[in-house]
Amino acid sequence: MFIFYTVFMLLIVQRLLELRVAKRNQMWMENRGGIEIGKEHYRWIVMLHIGFFLSMWIETSTRGYPVSDWWPLIACALLIVQFIRYWAITSLGPYWNTRIIFMPGARVVKQGPYRFMRHPNYTVVILELALIPLLFGAYATLVLFSMLNAWMLVHRIRIEERGLSKYTDYASVMSKHSRFIPKNPEQK
Repeated sequence: MFIFYTVFMLLIVQRLLELRVAKRNQMWMENRGGIEIGKEHYRWIVMLHIGFFLSMWIETSTRGYPVSDWWPLIACALLIVQFIRYWAITSLGPYWNTRIIFMPGARVVKQGPYRFMRHPNYTVVILELALIPLLFGAYATLVLFSMLNAWMLVHRIRIEERGLSKYTDYASVMSKHSRFIPKNPEQK
């Protein structure tokens, strides 16, 4: 139980700190003419993530807080995923956000993990929604929220990429990049 609550609380604190950074970045962008699109679905993303944590807590607590026998491997993978998350966030700098906000005429960031894929942060979320429940044997949470997240990402990425193409040089810069799978865009 101690391991579950330690990991659970660390993840909650992490998310709250990220929301604080996102709010600061949102204000920075809006003060410089940033345009937000896709506001309608943002609350659903928030609810999806809150639901994920509630579901994982309920499922894990009803099963006696099990920890996977594979926990060292899963924990190591989760740490690597966190490294990629912060690599993506720091690569975007003040442009990183949990909302979809654009700076018209801005150049698309193509440093850090964005050299290898279009959406490293979404790749991180996909992996987290699998690894965190795997760590505690919360398989129903894993399946349900992976499916809900996939459905949400189809919608969100369509809106985001349309906006990026409209307000930035995204279409030309990222045309050879995969959405989620890292690859060298110079290779055929």
